[in-house]
Amino acid sequence: MSPRLLVPTGDPAGVGPEVAVRAAAPRAGRMPIVLFGDGARLEALLAREGAGGVAVVDTGAVSDAAIAARAPTDEGGRAQLAALDAAIDRALAGEGAVVTAPTSKEAIERSGTPFIGQTEHLARRAGLADDAVTMMFLGPRLSVSLATTHLALRAVPDAITAPRVERAIVHLAEALGRLGVARPRIVVSGANPHAGEAGLFGREELDVIGPATARARGLLPHVTLSGPIGAESALRYAASGEVDGVVAMFHDQATIASKLLDWGAAVNVTWGLPFVRTSVDHGVAYDAAASGAADAAGMGAALDLAWRLLGHA
Repeated sequence: MSPRLLVPTGDPAGVGPEVAVRAAAPRAGRMPIVLFGDGARLEALLAREGAGGVAVVDTGAVSDAAIAARAPTDEGGRAQLAALDAAIDRALAGEGAVVTAPTSKEAIERSGTPFIGQTEHLARRAGLADDAVTMMFLGPRLSVSLATTHLALRAVPDAITAPRVERAIVHLAEALGRLGVARPRIVVSGANPHAGEAGLFGREELDVIGPATARARGLLPHVTLSGPIGAESALRYAASGEVDGVVAMFHDQATIASKLLDWGAAVNVTWGLPFVRTSVDHGVAYDAAASGAADAAGMGAALDLAWRLLGHA
């Protein structure tokens, strides 16, 4: 069996099912796509789009009330987790890549399962530690990996460790290489303003980030690796095409720049799993779901990138 794109359709009250179907429809002739969720509703959406060739795995019906809520619900949380886990099961069995639609962390938590994000859930399902994988956002103007992910800001400094920084560098280099960048140019951002100003604004750069960057440089002789430098400079170099990738230290340092530079085109990628995983870089957007005006461009980009990462042009 050739690898397939396994698509859990996310929060049924959000835009996930709609954007998954609308993105899958024009690609079904060249990519084998399987949607996971409320089977009857997905089949109805596919019929409305006139889409043939898209497979559906029914992971349980969702009530009209849960969908009409356009908000996090216990039922919606259970439904999206069931779809996600069914797709992960298939990926762990070697059936293909997981391409996730947006989920609601709040809804899944409300349903009774501790859940801080799909990245961490995927790692745990694969038998890995949360920090064994890397969250990254790959787009046409900015490719950025994160040393830390879903944390309160006050917890970030202690979470910036040398192994996490080194892992984020190595994984970004691997991802860029998979996409055809033979000799990547990567810059590592600091955590503090102006990369700490030689310790005046914090010592993370001197004690952790700098030494980790030096070690990674020894591991990656084919990579031009610089930093740490101020995050605003690192991201500007990426925007101007002077570097191929940036390693960021915390979530919003990466995502604000990614959404400003590559909105609708950036793809959330989890690197380090035993299978390819991509995702849209936006949330459940209950308001857009209610209006039926969701933009499927991000989901399409996630499908396209997963297909490329599986080795297809």
